[in-house]
Amino acid sequence: MGELKVGTSGYQYDDWVGYFYPQGLPKREWLNFYAQHFDTVELNSSFYTMLPPSTTTQLARKVPDGFSFAVKAHRSFTHERSVDEALVHSFHEMVRPLAESNKLGCVLLQFPWEFRYEQSNRDYLTSVCESLADYPLVVEFRNIGWIKDEVFEFLRDWNIGFCCVDEPRLKGLIPPIAVATSEIAYVRFHGRNKEKWWKHEHPWERYDYLYSESELSEWVPKIRNLVNSTERCYVFFNNHYQGKAAVNAQMLLGLIRGSE
Repeated sequence: MGELKVGTSGYQYDDWVGYFYPQGLPKREWLNFYAQHFDTVELNSSFYTMLPPSTTTQLARKVPDGFSFAVKAHRSFTHERSVDEALVHSFHEMVRPLAESNKLGCVLLQFPWEFRYEQSNRDYLTSVCESLADYPLVVEFRNIGWIKDEVFEFLRDWNIGFCCVDEPRLKGLIPPIAVATSEIAYVRFHGRNKEKWWKHEHPWERYDYLYSESELSEWVPKIRNLVNSTERCYVFFNNHYQGKAAVNAQMLLGLIRGSE
């Protein structure tokens, strides 16, 4: 039986103050406070900025032993589709302090919906995975075209994790399947706000959704199966608006413990 780690996709949200973070808590103490409630976090800032090693060194120091960071790969790899040598070097330097402190869980490659299943994209996926082969990798597809047996076989051959998702039941999106293709299982909850998924004024509107206990209960047996078939299962909530992710992460932990 593997290890289950549940957390949120990112933790640096101003709109969490008063919902998760106490009023008046300095931002420099947010991660310390977060780590008192969860033992893993998806580091999303790395998607937008190649963080200097000094920053990731400080992040590692702020959390206890046993805490894991899932690092979201920089958008250059997934959205701009570049494996420039200098970019790869910068990414290695950013991740190194987390790996050396034994606090790197894995690296998440999250591709956009426009990244469709076709040979050129399969070739590009292979090149990215080769460039980042030093780390445990997980791939999130947004386009349903990737849900094929041959894709799962490719991921298993490369020992790359498949990112399971819960998101709106809309045409072309990934259905809520639970599949493990490496020793790491990975699940992301994006919310089910189908009205705002494609049409929204602000990005956070897409993720403004609070799961009910009954909705999360649908995933409890799936997650237990993933835990039983892998070494480690990460579950992250990305419905981050006003701290809903933290609420649902704690809710899911309670449901799983209550089902034991």
